Amino acid sequence: MKNPIFILLLWLFIPLVGKAQQEKPNIVLILADDLGWSDIGSYGSEVETPNLDWLAENGVRFTQMYNTSKCNPSRAALITGLYAQQVGYESTYEQPLKNGITFGELLQSAGYRTLWAGKHHGYDHPMDRGFDRYFGLKEGASNHFNPGPRRGNEPQPAQKRDDRPFYEDRKLMQPYSVQQDYYSTDYFTKYALQWLEEYKDEDKPFFLYIAYTSPHDPLMAWPEDIEKYKGKYSEGYESIRQKRYKKQKKLGIIDDTHVLSEATYLPWQSLSDSLRNIEEQKMEVYAAMIDRMDQKIGEIIEKLKSLNKFENTVFLFLSDNGASAEVVTIPGDGKIGTVGHWTSLGPDWANVGNTPLRFFKNYSFEGGIKTPLIISWPKGLGHQNEINSYPAHLIDILPTLAELADASYPSEFKGNSIFPTEGKSLLPAIRGEITERMEPIFWEWRIGRAVRKGDWKLVAHGENASWELYNLKLDPSETINIIDQEPEIANELALEFTNWKERVSF
Repeated sequence: MKNPIFILLLWLFIPLVGKAQQEKPNIVLILADDLGWSDIGSYGSEVETPNLDWLAENGVRFTQMYNTSKCNPSRAALITGLYAQQVGYESTYEQPLKNGITFGELLQSAGYRTLWAGKHHGYDHPMDRGFDRYFGLKEGASNHFNPGPRRGNEPQPAQKRDDRPFYEDRKLMQPYSVQQDYYSTDYFTKYALQWLEEYKDEDKPFFLYIAYTSPHDPLMAWPEDIEKYKGKYSEGYESIRQKRYKKQKKLGIIDDTHVLSEATYLPWQSLSDSLRNIEEQKMEVYAAMIDRMDQKIGEIIEKLKSLNKFENTVFLFLSDNGASAEVVTIPGDGKIGTVGHWTSLGPDWANVGNTPLRFFKNYSFEGGIKTPLIISWPKGLGHQNEINSYPAHLIDILPTLAELADASYPSEFKGNSIFPTEGKSLLPAIRGEITERMEPIFWEWRIGRAVRKGDWKLVAHGENASWELYNLKLDPSETINIIDQEPEIANELALEFTNWKERVSF
């Protein structure tokens, strides 16, 4: 005969287990693509990003958050908490990740429903690496309105190729024949919203990773979004850059030590009328792409509010590299912002996008490797409009998620030994328990390389380029190379870099 007291206790215990599980926070991690350090409102931009700005006002903004300067190594570091060199992604993504686990695998082990919408730029299928659901682009850039075959009477879509692989869970779509209403940002969000609805009654937390392809080229946006920015960029690069710089100071994300680095754009008045018109249009579309992404983030927020899950959801927002100076030339129909024309932002507006920093994507100078980072958790953090200057890197995101989810990082996975994470949780920095980073941070992408230890940064760009040394506390815009004045510090950092390179090379 069964013990009635035991049965009663069991029935009382089961709901408590479910409640404890649900008390873990939901997590929404949003990654932008080629977004510059000053390209959203809370980091100085004139682009309308009210939803991201709200998260910033009700959370923490990091002012010294770093990526790798390039898409696929940044995503590898973000996903694994290891340097891209350690997982085999130092130069290409055309092989499986090795030596580590993904944040999907980690959070799945902690009882999370794991969802991924958007860009991958990796080899492994996400559902083989810890994700329950996936919709998105497995490779790099594609046409935002039509990544596949031409539809009806539309112009020939501007594409590097028309067979970019997309997946809907396990279903491969190559080429991906899209509906008339397709726009990349809209569809990545559409699937995320569908999943939130589908799993709304689950008694487990969720991890939603949305990797938008905005505002990466080709510059394309809906006409109504472009219309909002018509005429806003007619004053040119210098004026917009100066306004952003002043706004950044007013917001408190920079101080007087942040001087404007030397401008690399052409004088606006030196351009012909036709060239100025083209440059205006490019920036109008670029702004519209960011605006649209923010609108869709707002839809995620509203959906979570409607499900009564917003207060216990952690939001993280960041970018994979600085604004891009790369220019892709593909023949098109000449209409900037539309399906038939591939337009790139180019170096002049990219210089504005990374205000007040030097250089762009692919460089290990601050303009290439700095990203906004917003972390907001209404229920758990309670921070209001806080600005945090702790130096952080993408390798810190997985350990941060692990602490949020109370997940244990293993020493081996599926019978294979894995490396310990290189990063550290950012929650102690958010709580004010630490303000200085003791461990150095390293970068190497193609011909760019750098190491930062404390306030000192050693950096170079070029196969045979000499090192440059900067004190980021006194000169965060990297305007005064003091390597000749501090040779011992430079030699110490150079040795740190050499030792790191040997340690992570396989």
